[in-house]
Amino acid sequence: MAKAAQLIAESTSLEVRRVGRFIGAEVAGIDLTKPLDARTVAAITQAHAEHEVLVFPDQKISSEDLKRFGRYFGELSVHPFSTNSDASPELIVYDNKEGNPPPPTDIWHSDETFRECPPMGTILCSKIVPPIGGDTAFCSMTAGYESLSDKMQQFISGLEAVHDFTPFKALFTEDEKGRQRLAKYEALYRPMTHPVVRVHPVTGKKAIFVNPQFTLYIKGMEETESRMLLERLYRLTGILEHQYRHRWVPDMVVFWDNRSAMHAAVHDYYPQRRLMERVTIAGDRPFGTGEKADATQLRKRKAPSPMQFKDRPLRGHEKD
Repeated sequence: MAKAAQLIAESTSLEVRRVGRFIGAEVAGIDLTKPLDARTVAAITQAHAEHEVLVFPDQKISSEDLKRFGRYFGELSVHPFSTNSDASPELIVYDNKEGNPPPPTDIWHSDETFRECPPMGTILCSKIVPPIGGDTAFCSMTAGYESLSDKMQQFISGLEAVHDFTPFKALFTEDEKGRQRLAKYEALYRPMTHPVVRVHPVTGKKAIFVNPQFTLYIKGMEETESRMLLERLYRLTGILEHQYRHRWVPDMVVFWDNRSAMHAAVHDYYPQRRLMERVTIAGDRPFGTGEKADATQLRKRKAPSPMQFKDRPLRGHEKD
């Protein structure tokens, strides 16, 4: 028996029903407007890690309820580039309608992987949903890793990728003030390196941890090889059996695992209104498996960078 099933069996109220073959489960027998006991929190924590996406239907909760639920699983983080509530910065409000189109979240991604410690999970609550469209698609990157051949798994073990907040740079104006603000955030969020294969801290399973929204390149690898490998890994999201597509109705809460799942919001509803509230739970530093790849071996037939040598001629910008 899986650990989540054992913990749930010990709790008389929770009911968990799988909604996808590899990802997704619906949780019933719980009222998120009320405080949760430690046993229930433990069961949800384990189910979240095992199923990667948890759906809680019929939850007419307030913003305070949503924040309280999130805090059971860790500290709430503040997204630096989202539509945060003025009164409560850890609460994100997505009120997309005519004149306020949805943000660029229709690309497969894990949230905020440009951080040193990306979020462990995200909780989204639906308030107003369009009559048609506005689904969220999820894909298990644990299943994606397990679908690879042994040779490919061995090859990507130990590789690292560089992540950056590049998509959000378009939010900054091109005037002097905008350039100064962008420089400030580029100093705060420098490109960050994470393992290509991440080990889940709860289940111990391995998952692909690169995404087309924030990942720039494989560290130390020649550009064309890096791009080719990343595109191969990104295509794992196209395996239909590994997906769960969530259809929203009002008063529904979805809690997904950023450590092992990718998601994409479908933008087929605009200009109809879609109002959602979200909190994000801070995570830990990702760790991988195997020895880190030797950059000299990844580029062993390429000329080294001049910047590696102390006695090289100085460039113009270094003489100022």
